[in-house]
Amino acid sequence: MTTRRKVKTPEQVRSQLERSGISVSDWARTNGFHPSLVFEVLEGRVKARRGKSHNIAVLLGLKDGAVRA
Repeated sequence: MTTRRKVKTPEQVRSQLERSGISVSDWARTNGFHPSLVFEVLEGRVKARRGKSHNIAVLLGLKDGAVRA
C-alpha cells in the first residue's frame, strides 16, 4: 500500500516557506537546485514531468511522486 501525500498549490508552498523564514532561493541552494529553475516550477513555466524539475516539484509538495537520483 502506497501513502499519497497531499499535493500543495504554489501559493501554499510559498506561504509555508515564508512562515519558516526561508526564501525560495535559499531552499533551492540548500537542496542543490538552481534558484531560477525552482522559480520556474513554482510559476508553472516548467511542466516538471522529469529530471530536476520533477524532483523540485516532489520535494516542494507540488506533486506526488518519487525523487529520482
